[in-house]
Amino acid sequence: MTVLTPPTAGSPHLTRWLIRLHRPALLLWTAVVVAVSGVLLWLRGPLANASAAAWRAYDACQQATCAYDQAAIIHYKDIYGYTTYAVLAAPFLVAAWAGAALTGREVETGTARLAWTQSTSPLRWFASRLALPAAVVTAGTGLLVLLHHLAWSAGKGRIGSLKSWYDLPTFYANGPVVVALALAGLVGGALAGLLRRGSLPALVAGLGFTGLLWYAVQLVMPHLWTTSTSVVGLKRFVPTGGGLGVDEGIVTATGAHISNATCANSENDACLAFYDKFDAVGWYRDYHPASHYWPMQLIATGLVLALTALLTLLAFRLLHRETGTRKRTS
Repeated sequence: MTVLTPPTAGSPHLTRWLIRLHRPALLLWTAVVVAVSGVLLWLRGPLANASAAAWRAYDACQQATCAYDQAAIIHYKDIYGYTTYAVLAAPFLVAAWAGAALTGREVETGTARLAWTQSTSPLRWFASRLALPAAVVTAGTGLLVLLHHLAWSAGKGRIGSLKSWYDLPTFYANGPVVVALALAGLVGGALAGLLRRGSLPALVAGLGFTGLLWYAVQLVMPHLWTTSTSVVGLKRFVPTGGGLGVDEGIVTATGAHISNATCANSENDACLAFYDKFDAVGWYRDYHPASHYWPMQLIATGLVLALTALLTLLAFRLLHRETGTRKRTS
């Protein structure tokens, strides 16, 4: 059983106290960031070069059977997928830890109340629980996102199986919105720990909050910037317009756009009857080209950070109201 020594009155050393309590989590987070960073550097260098060489040999092939390093292509693709999902998992790891250990366990075991009876106020205690972890989370997640973007960029124009910029896992793992989601997970988990007063319920609540927030970001992101529109005639089977798709459908003779028209084959009798019904003359597709990537990422990041700031303010107000009420009733 671990015996917790309360801080000395008048000299709380909150940062040192926080590091002592959560040293295993800090070491684990450091190990994860170092390991994933090392793999991303490996992916950017030797693995990308080997896969690119294999693709050059494959593209140069003029015969039915050619020798090329297929294993290098598959290996690069697998490692890229694993590291991408490792980066995307960071906000969930942070939220789970924040809910279960950062505040939930301390409230559940009474460690937090012990600190409040010393020279540390509840608000100061909570501020110390957010400040240092926020710096560590920002540095770690930011490094992973930067290295992932560099690793992905190293394969552009060289590796045939490289994911496009609008592939959703790549889209998010390459941008700062993941860092903002990790900070939101930290604050959401910490708030869940205060409200749920138990490690497991707070862990579940922190994960649920992060999952819902990420889902909301995916819904909103395509609408944060004005889309481009591509229009083609019905002689094509599908609408054109490369990039992140937002909406598509048919264009009528009056110029109106009807969304989600599902009959795609313009040479099929049933589809031709369907188009005649709507007096369709072409296809349209609303989409985001590559130039819209950073505006969407930066706006979404700003919105998530604003929500994180509001949650932080809400958490402080709830804690202040609760602890103030207890003092008045004690």
